[in-house]
Amino acid sequence: MKALVAMSGGVDSSVAAALMLEAGFEVIGVTLKQWVGPDGEMPTAGCCTVADAEDARRVAAQLDVPYYVLDYVDEFTRAVVEPFGDDYLAGRTPNPCIECNRKVRFSALFDRMEALGTDVLVTGHHARVRRDETGWHLLRAVDGNKDQSYVLHMLGQVELSRIRFPIGEMTKTEVRERAAALGLRTAAKPDSQDLCFVKSDYRSFLEAALPETARPGTVVATDGTVLGSHQGTTGFTIGQRKGLGIALGEPRYVVEVRPASAEVVVGTHDELLVDGCMVSGVTFVAGQPPAAGRVEVKVRYRSKPSPATIEGDPDDRGGWRVTFLRKIPAPAPGQSAVFYDGEEVLGGGIIDDVFRTDG
Repeated sequence: MKALVAMSGGVDSSVAAALMLEAGFEVIGVTLKQWVGPDGEMPTAGCCTVADAEDARRVAAQLDVPYYVLDYVDEFTRAVVEPFGDDYLAGRTPNPCIECNRKVRFSALFDRMEALGTDVLVTGHHARVRRDETGWHLLRAVDGNKDQSYVLHMLGQVELSRIRFPIGEMTKTEVRERAAALGLRTAAKPDSQDLCFVKSDYRSFLEAALPETARPGTVVATDGTVLGSHQGTTGFTIGQRKGLGIALGEPRYVVEVRPASAEVVVGTHDELLVDGCMVSGVTFVAGQPPAAGRVEVKVRYRSKPSPATIEGDPDDRGGWRVTFLRKIPAPAPGQSAVFYDGEEVLGGGIIDDVFRTDG
């Protein structure tokens, strides 16, 4: 059996490759080159840097497995970077890592599986896959603090049948201990938290790529009262409390972003609460929605799941209606709503809008 291992240069994918070797697989390591600087160089900050590729290469050499860097810069730019700017111009808050998984990374890796004659695809994600008589199931990782099932919700039956997540049964501490025991250079390497195409912060990136995002405007209350000013709506996201540039003596939160009029609307915590959201591009791991329509929904990577009901037609492009059993702080359009049943990921999609049943 042959395994294609996506090696990011971090400790997780390094240990994943080692575990597949221990399991008797013939391993081929690959790194996707997805972003380059003005002179064609790989990024030096964030994730997927030139240093990460070098770490991946050295780990592959230490494990004595072949290693390749695959160029997907054009695909990544079209599918992730350009929509990233468009979303902010529309007042949305995108999740480029999820869009990369959805539109670039996994499709690229599955294509290379065929070309290289490998049987399974392996990544260092903290998640688990199980199979029973009903099919393949995507589950949360053992380490709840590192669980990445949220960013994998778009995977279906075909994908899960060919994927392995070797470290999903391990805690992060155990992963690092295994890397240290193997003498891997990535054993103590910190996790990357930044976007591969953003050198300093996303606002600076947007201002350079799309100067119109730096259009000044006003901060207003829900009744239209002007409370202050700002230097661009891209500096704000729904639910934001800090950095509003106003002082009212009590907390205020961003409840709406209006790029067309360059207005940022702020309100009280009660005004932030919503009853539900509309979600588009919904896919289900099982290929169909749960029969009961009752789920738990995560609307942010680090948020706690909220009990909800979902209604929609798989063939209806109008999207799915998610109604929370209790009001929650409004999620940001552009983020993902991911459906769970306990430890199992059921599916998810992109949040288009929110609604309040009281108007």
